[in-house]
Amino acid sequence: METGDKKERVILTAAVMACVISLIIMFAVLYLYDGESTETKTIDFTPPPFDTAAVRGTPEVPEELGWSEIDAKVYRASVCSVVIAEGGKADVWLTNPEDNEVWLKLRLTGSDGQVLGETGIIRPGEYVQSVKLNTEAESGEAVSMKLMGYEPETYYSAGSVTLNTSIEEEKGE
Repeated sequence: METGDKKERVILTAAVMACVISLIIMFAVLYLYDGESTETKTIDFTPPPFDTAAVRGTPEVPEELGWSEIDAKVYRASVCSVVIAEGGKADVWLTNPEDNEVWLKLRLTGSDGQVLGETGIIRPGEYVQSVKLNTEAESGEAVSMKLMGYEPETYYSAGSVTLNTSIEEEKGE
């Protein structure tokens, strides 16, 4: 019987040691835990401004600018595929149709990803003819037009579409 008692003592001692080690680890984790890893951190968000140049209605765009409608499933928009830069701005004729339920914004970027210019937000039923350029755009330069949709009031993303084109020669050349 002594062998059985010895086995029981060894098992009991091992179980007690495992419990003690578990408690030490739990206290160490609680003592060292700083509480930041599960806290929700808020990111400061500044809503983009509405475009002050936005006009109500539907524009009459010259046919040679390739103004056409884009169907992004959640929303529709019209924009020119021919982008003409002149006088520190680029004509894009971004139009948000009246029946859309989203706000739209357009960002024009160079082939290196640098933001050349962007509109403010335009509401359904509005359009913006031009984007003010931050830097001079060269004729023939490859550009991307990123069209971004926002849910009204919440500014949640309604998706984005990117169109690739290039800067065309200035009007009259």
